[in-house]
Amino acid sequence: MTVDVPTRHPAGPRPVPGMIKLLAVGLGIGRPNPGQWRRLGERLTVGDEPMDRLLDWMMATGLSQTRPLFDRALAGGIASLPDAPQELRDFFSTVETMPPWVDPELLRRGQRAMRRGGADGMYIARDVSLLGGYQFSGFNKTLLRTGALEKGSNKRFAETMQWAMDVIAEDGLGPLGVGYRSTIRVRLIHAFVRRHVGAMPDWRTDEWGVPVNQTDMAATLIGALIAPPAASLGMGILTAPEDLDAVAHLTRYVGWLIGVEDEWLPHSFRDGIRVLYHTLTALSAPDESTRQLAAPMADDPLAWHFDSLPALRRQLARAQHLSVTSAFLGPRAMRMLGLPAFVPPWYPLLKLPVNVVRSAVDLTLPGGMDRAARRGDRQQHALLSTMMGESDVAIGDSATSVNQVA
Repeated sequence: MTVDVPTRHPAGPRPVPGMIKLLAVGLGIGRPNPGQWRRLGERLTVGDEPMDRLLDWMMATGLSQTRPLFDRALAGGIASLPDAPQELRDFFSTVETMPPWVDPELLRRGQRAMRRGGADGMYIARDVSLLGGYQFSGFNKTLLRTGALEKGSNKRFAETMQWAMDVIAEDGLGPLGVGYRSTIRVRLIHAFVRRHVGAMPDWRTDEWGVPVNQTDMAATLIGALIAPPAASLGMGILTAPEDLDAVAHLTRYVGWLIGVEDEWLPHSFRDGIRVLYHTLTALSAPDESTRQLAAPMADDPLAWHFDSLPALRRQLARAQHLSVTSAFLGPRAMRMLGLPAFVPPWYPLLKLPVNVVRSAVDLTLPGGMDRAARRGDRQQHALLSTMMGESDVAIGDSATSVNQVA
């Protein structure tokens, strides 16, 4: 069966940030072959059939009746609803059953490795993955239609960060754990977005594909969970190869929960870099929306919450995060994002020796990794508090167009 490829899919692979290309070359990963390239384009037309089917039933039956049932099943398990409708039972019976390939010990190891990344790991997620991701103009088409500009990039990243912290929390992916619940909630929100945005009169399926499609979801998943520990190597956070593979295993399971098909999920750290590299060559296509979204995010630290010397520390934080973006994305991407082409990489250079020494201690002393994970967890919670102050972070709240139903 021949699938029409949306016109947003380029004729051939595009340039990617130098850091990603360097990693790919170092790991012996080449550009997508013709079959892989076409597949990247074809999967722009595919959403998440199990969740979309469940949402169709929820909408047809009535959200006032079905959404409370969904929330009860999510919180207490489908067994807590002995009279659950078959549609709900089919979905939750699947997601509550771990695939046979999942290794709980590897999940715990991957979670510990990502907590150990601390604030610097989250800086990579914010300043490189999310900010750099605005170069994906095809994805921006969906994002802008969910009210991203109105809610602001600071809130959007805070929600993404809260989801990531839930996922990497100790036992967060255990049965009915906080990471499991947050991920299934995000999966439902994605389905609402697909339904809502796809029905807008200005949505051009032949050009852009399906909102929140498989190719876009794969890129954002790998960017959120694989890219930070990979790029953190450049800031001196040294991670054992076995831990990087554990992060990949964690990413595969989270991706399975969130509705990404297994062909796009990493079976090793190297495989994760392959998925990231291949998707970026297809999606890196900036347009006017790139600067429209990137510029406000670069200025977000100017509104962060500091207990002392707030004016000075806000300016310092803005410069600090721009230095991370510039160091890892390079001048070409900075210009595309509408940011200064070169910002001295002073923060990564300052942290490099500090993190190398800490890494040596973490990796060699008994209990070092566990202590580092606890330290990193404290840093991540402190960063979220600095960003949001006393405001609550509700996952999905920044998608204003689906707030009424999600």
